[in-house]
Amino acid sequence: MSSSLQSWVAEHKLASIGTVWASALGASMAYSRKSSPLKTSLRLIHARMHAQALTLAVLSGAALYHYYDVLA
Repeated sequence: MSSSLQSWVAEHKLASIGTVWASALGASMAYSRKSSPLKTSLRLIHARMHAQALTLAVLSGAALYHYYDVLA
């Protein structure tokens, strides 16, 4: 990861998490629109769950990165 991207993410933590969440939500909605015959409300619920899972994974990765960065 480049240092400019790292510094931007460090300064804008909530915005970067929100961007990951919104991107995952949009990608999941777009994917489910093509592949599943579900109603829109169910697609939105599934997309939100996928976005939340990805956000938790990103937050866990950031916590691990911070933990090991502090130890070094």
